[in-house]
Amino acid sequence: MADPYILVLYYSRNGATAAMAQQVARGAEQVAGMAAMLRTVPAVSAECEKSADEIPADGPLYCELDDLRDCAGLVLGSPTRFGNMAAPLKHFLDQSSSLWLSGALIDKPAGVFTSTSSLHGGQETTLLSMLLPLLHHGMVVAGLPYSEAGLMRTASGGTPYGASHWAGPDNSRVLDDGEAALCRALGARVARLARSTVT
Repeated sequence: MADPYILVLYYSRNGATAAMAQQVARGAEQVAGMAAMLRTVPAVSAECEKSADEIPADGPLYCELDDLRDCAGLVLGSPTRFGNMAAPLKHFLDQSSSLWLSGALIDKPAGVFTSTSSLHGGQETTLLSMLLPLLHHGMVVAGLPYSEAGLMRTASGGTPYGASHWAGPDNSRVLDDGEAALCRALGARVARLARSTVT
């Protein structure tokens, strides 16, 4: 039987959120008996008849509802769009009504992460926007506790609501060591909580 897994589900346009997702997955896999599954979502087109290829050209596969249903825990990531999650991620979550009706995600732990171009560009509101549908699904929110010393030292990303990253105006600023450590801490925390509930 395969190990239970933490689904690290994200949308990334310029690569920063994808880099965060990889660190979150590393953190989850540090927890004995837990695996990580990286998945993404396709971009949303303004042309209603246009659809994405079934398999992305590179990177992780697109997420299926079964991936979400069967996870032991979830860590959700998105770049900031005017203080909110990006439309492609919301579009995917908007299609999860069947899981809500069945209660498939109730009591599973969940965390969130984001990347912004400006330092005060809505990191915390974006994280909160991602938590709203997870609360409706009955998931148990896991933020970053202040026992993570990096929260008190950060000059860029990292909040008690979830991991964050400041990518800079041209999105060229890579994750610094502190931001990466907080991403790993978030993945590990969700994995530990999931392991305690897996029977």
